[in-house]
Amino acid sequence: MTDAIIQILAALVGTLAFGIVFNIRGKKLLVGMFGGMLAWSLFLLLGLAVESEVARYFLVSVAISVYSEIFARVLKTPTTTFYIVALISLIPGSGLYYSIAYALDGNTAMFLEKAVHTLALAAALALAIVLVSSLTKQLTAFSRRREK
Repeated sequence: MTDAIIQILAALVGTLAFGIVFNIRGKKLLVGMFGGMLAWSLFLLLGLAVESEVARYFLVSVAISVYSEIFARVLKTPTTTFYIVALISLIPGSGLYYSIAYALDGNTAMFLEKAVHTLALAAALALAIVLVSSLTKQLTAFSRRREK
């Protein structure tokens, strides 16, 4: 339990740092920080029920994408402001690092295994963002047509 709390606090601090680097201020920074903390908390929580790491990445990314879309409208800010900060804790950087390390060591089997897994994680993140963004645009267009 202590390990999970430390990881969640690290996600909070990490998203704060990226928010500052991307020059996000005020309420937007707080929303982004909370989104990053929420993302990692959901990832850990889903680990109790969903074995596949790729599936967890996808589900958390869908949830955080919805979160970002909602707060982008509430705070009248582009959604990428929240996507970038809130999902930064899920970027599979260690997978990329180990893939390259295995490639440089000449360990082709481990390189391929790690690289494919890393690409699957990145694809899950991207697919979820595209899915939620597309659905949001469709729903917005539908509601505008309905109002006329």
